[in-house]
Amino acid sequence: MAEREPNNHPHFIFQNSAQTESFTSPATGGGGKQIPERDRAAHGGALQGKLQQLTPVLAEAADQQRQAGIDEGFGLQIEFESFPDVELAFESLTRERSGIELRNVRHDGHKTFATVFVPDGKLEFFEKLITSYLDDSKDKKSGPAHSKLLNAISDIRAATLQALWTDSPDAMPTADDEHLWWEVWLPTRNDRQGIVEQFREAATSLNFRIAPGELSFPERSVLLVYGSVDQMKRSMMTLNSIAELRRAKETADFFDSLNPEEQPQWIDELNDRLTLPADGAEVPYVCLLDTGVNNGHPLLRQAINNADKHSVDPAWGVDDGEGHGTEMAGLALLGNLTDALSVQMPVSVSHRLESVKLLPEDGANGGDAILHGYLTSEAVDRPTVTAPHRKRVFSMAITARDNRDRGRPSAWSATIDRLAYDADAQGEAPKLFVISAGNIEDSNAWMEYPHSNTTDGIHDPAQAWNALTVGAMTNLARITEADAQHYAPIAEVGGLSPFSTTSQTWQAHWPLKPDVVFEGGNVAQDGLGAAWMPSLSLLTTNANPAERLLTTSNATSAASALCARMAAQLMARYPNLWPESIRGLIVHSAQWTEAMKRMFLPARGVPTKAQTTELVRHCGFGEPNLDRALWSADNSLTMICEEFLHPFKREQGKEPQLRDMNLHQLPWPLAELETLGEAQVEMRVSLSYFIEPNPSARGVTSRYRYESHGLRFDVKRPLESDADFRARINAAARDDEERVNRNDNDPNWVIGKKNRHKGSLHSDIWKGSAAELASRGAIAVYPALGWWKTRPALHRYDQRIRYSLVISINAPDIDVDLYTPIANQIGVPVIIE
Repeated sequence: MAEREPNNHPHFIFQNSAQTESFTSPATGGGGKQIPERDRAAHGGALQGKLQQLTPVLAEAADQQRQAGIDEGFGLQIEFESFPDVELAFESLTRERSGIELRNVRHDGHKTFATVFVPDGKLEFFEKLITSYLDDSKDKKSGPAHSKLLNAISDIRAATLQALWTDSPDAMPTADDEHLWWEVWLPTRNDRQGIVEQFREAATSLNFRIAPGELSFPERSVLLVYGSVDQMKRSMMTLNSIAELRRAKETADFFDSLNPEEQPQWIDELNDRLTLPADGAEVPYVCLLDTGVNNGHPLLRQAINNADKHSVDPAWGVDDGEGHGTEMAGLALLGNLTDALSVQMPVSVSHRLESVKLLPEDGANGGDAILHGYLTSEAVDRPTVTAPHRKRVFSMAITARDNRDRGRPSAWSATIDRLAYDADAQGEAPKLFVISAGNIEDSNAWMEYPHSNTTDGIHDPAQAWNALTVGAMTNLARITEADAQHYAPIAEVGGLSPFSTTSQTWQAHWPLKPDVVFEGGNVAQDGLGAAWMPSLSLLTTNANPAERLLTTSNATSAASALCARMAAQLMARYPNLWPESIRGLIVHSAQWTEAMKRMFLPARGVPTKAQTTELVRHCGFGEPNLDRALWSADNSLTMICEEFLHPFKREQGKEPQLRDMNLHQLPWPLAELETLGEAQVEMRVSLSYFIEPNPSARGVTSRYRYESHGLRFDVKRPLESDADFRARINAAARDDEERVNRNDNDPNWVIGKKNRHKGSLHSDIWKGSAAELASRGAIAVYPALGWWKTRPALHRYDQRIRYSLVISINAPDIDVDLYTPIANQIGVPVIIE
């Protein structure tokens, strides 16, 4: 724990202090591409012919389902294809009361494809649409009836295997004789267990293998089945409840340890200086979901007892045969041991460790596929049931080998989001997850640094919205090995680590990831090739202390363990803060190094918001600083607001609407800022909250969107009255809801409204004069769309949510006391040391 300096003050913490007021969104017109008109008779006749061809196919499918012993839910999956560069109005293809259900939406090239389940006897719904389209007596002012939908459709056909494939096209199997584990996404249809059991029975009778466990989301259940491509093709009509197919994630990746010299006397000397909380103390815990921890190591023996070591499979035991989990334990407890061993000062630790063995040895799942999300959920349950009231941060440095999701939610990442939100208890006990971003392992790719970082995307499940995703940077650039005189470090001091993956190749609507970067080590190169070295790595505890006590670790695994350690340190200092606040504080304390700015921002001029967003997608919001996260200072103060909000409401007989916004009238050092005049200062705002996930491939901005709700923040502008501020915020919400693009006319923000509101953690920095900042002491937090509003059948529109708002004022180069005026306003004594 960082020692408190005389100028360090505790942050200001406000709870339930915001003013809640009714929030409305003015109606507005607009939006969307114009759909070209078609020759009504020719186009309508062609679509009628397509439907007529499907009538016998649907009858055959229903017959096959009856023969397979399925006693209900007969029907056929139909694929609709759009014309090029025309957005298909896919939401109009569904009529859930009639059992017509949108299963998935895919975009391939310039076309949109929608797969729809049509029950036996319900094909007539589409026939009636076309009949009305062809009947000019039913024309509207805008043209033929249903023209917006039908003029966009170029083809209608029975769904093939490709129509259900929502994974990366590169991952799709091509050979009929290829056997693989399929990730099967099933709809719920108001009978989740019935659908799952019916599918299990049918799949078993068709000779598919089914892995144990399943995942449950609001509108999807996910299972793993094993079979060939030909087997799946032949079974599609029988297995008619499949909404999506993806390739199951293969094994998880780790980095093997290197071998520094053994120096056990260092450990004895460090233990003499080390103070740890006693077993049973009410302190935070870092819970490592990894390969287990060997607590026979002298540095770990007093930090984790046997009762706090768990395993998802009792047959695996709880000890670490791989070594990775014990490496993470040393870093999560003490940080880079090089730092602790190189000083002679006392070392005091304010947290303890827990361990859940999530994987057996060799960093793999063994011969049988395992549903990673299910396994992670089981892992979280073990310590939660054993010690339900502990404050803990879950740390996971396990990721899929590939990066094919490219920001899209997976079953695994959605499980992380579900656990973090605490969906089972509807948000009663949220959890903090720290997850490594995933690593670039190819030494040839390191030679392409930093281009390889740009092209290698963050690995599953680190795209989880609610998780704190950790990439790697490095300050390690001094090579000390005797035989390495021809080598030079690839990354400069403060630069992005060559190991770190990024979200630069993701589509723009996905979250800005990683959230932050921590030390992850460096790589050396000699012009011919690249290699890692002990001197460019972090020092940590070795799993087999009988052989050696110390080993090295690196990459985003090591970085994530350091982040979990910081989270535990903050939880110890501020034990009553929510997980959302701890996450927000870590991001809020982060800054980009000069090396990061040189890598991704122009050398001259003010960077554009797009360039800054590119920097975030590579380096997150920078490297966090523990002192900044722990303390305010005279000229740099932080306020933390923890609040509740009802984003939506539903009145009888009406669709759900936006409900409330919160207005934060903050205590503000008005006179002091006005006195500073044109001096340059900064205000930083971070908004952290957890969403409830609803994963399905049915459109990211449709009513089937992934997030339960969104939140946005905006700050009062100079010379703007409270009434004008409220009116502008309502207009901002309207623009978000209707997707009407408007210019962000406050250029002082570094990232800007258009780019910062991605995911469920938003942070931005305002830079300007103190005089301009003086009148900006009001911040609004208001809701944006989510499936709680757009999917009223799921009855979540009355849910209350909570959020953490972190605000800082920073005058870094000015000797001024901004802290005391706020303390005086709210009656908090300032302790002078």
